[in-house]
This record gives sequence, C-alpha cells and structure tokens, in this order.
Amino acid sequence: MRILIVEDETGISGFLKQGLEEESFIVDISDNGKKGLEMALTSKYDLLLLDWMLPGLSGIEICRQFRKDDKETPVIFLTAKDTVDETIFGLQSGANDYIKKPFHFEELLERIKVQLRPKSGDHTIFTLGPIELNTVTHQAFKDGKEVSLTLKEFALLEYLIRNKERVCTRTKIIEKVWDINFSYNTGVIDVYINALRRKLNLDQDENYIQTVRGVGYIAKEL
Repeated sequence: MRILIVEDETGISGFLKQGLEEESFIVDISDNGKKGLEMALTSKYDLLLLDWMLPGLSGIEICRQFRKDDKETPVIFLTAKDTVDETIFGLQSGANDYIKKPFHFEELLERIKVQLRPKSGDHTIFTLGPIELNTVTHQAFKDGKEVSLTLKEFALLEYLIRNKERVCTRTKIIEKVWDINFSYNTGVIDVYINALRRKLNLDQDENYIQTVRGVGYIAKEL
C-alpha cells in the first residue's frame, strides 16, 4: 500500500519513511503544502499523513481541497495542536484521525492499520484454482497448505489474481508491483514468475499463470 507524508520537518518525515517502508508500505514525501496537494490529487494513495502547519499550504487546506476530489482515502493529521477545539476543527476538515506530536511510531502504525482495514464488503480472500490469498493475514495457500512467499512474490501474485482473466502487460506489472514508472528491465518479472510457479508447484496441467509472449502474463482459471 502507498502512503503520502506531507511534513516539513525532515527528521520526522525521514523517520516515518524508514519505519513504514520496513512495514512494506511504499512511501512518498513532500515538505511543501502546495506540492503535497498536487501529489495527493495526481497519484493514487491509500492513506495521507499530513502535518498541520506547512509552508505553501496548511494541512487543513490540503485536506479540505483533497476531500472535494476524494471522499474515501483516509487522512491522519500529525500535529502539536491538541486542544479540543483544534481537534474538532481538524476532523471537520475531513480528517479520519489525529495524533499529537511527539508520538510513538507503534501507536501511529496501529492507527494507520485501523484506517486501512477492509471495509464491509471489501474482498480479503482471492482465489485462483487451488490457490488462495488472504490479503489481511498476508498468507498464500495451495491445496490448503500454506506456501511461503516473499513480499514481492506475494504482491505479484496478488496483482495477477486481482486481474484474473485479463492480460497484465510487463510495463503495467512493473508500475503496479515494483512502483517503477520509467523504462526498466522487465526481465526481473520472469525470475519472480518462475519462482512463483516453483513454490506453488504448478505443473503443465496446472497452468494457472500463463505467459502471453511479447506482452506479459495472465492468471486464468482452467
């Protein structure tokens, strides 16, 4: 999942980026309010972390303008302001939660996880033939037996299964799974596909992940 941090204190933003990336999040940072709003509106994020006081544009104004375009993506304020009136003011601007500086990273991480929990009706289990993925527990199963996958292997398999019966081009896989938006050697995808097939013990009769020559891959029910 992808998080945008808009924070002008580089010590805080760097600390958060390192901690969140260790938890397998993709993290972008802006130290300017106007640039942060532009990033929030032009890229897809799963959650925004906003400082209240920012150069260029306040966190409150970012949240208000962002909510005109996006009603669903969670927003959490990081701020030293902590009066009841200020808390209410922040929440009324469209924020989902509010944490006072200084804070413990573990507390912020739990608040982020709460906001990112699947909503009622959201899918958490995805299947492909005998393969099952649980995106909440981050587990993969084949014929009921758990299969140990790396984070990137899991992300690749999840992307293919979410797009089941549709061809996934190499370029799109690199963009969505590796988060790389420029020319890149897509041969790395082949290495991961071969690893997935091996770990899932997919033989010729279980061709659930098929190669589309010159294009990419497709996950198909047989």
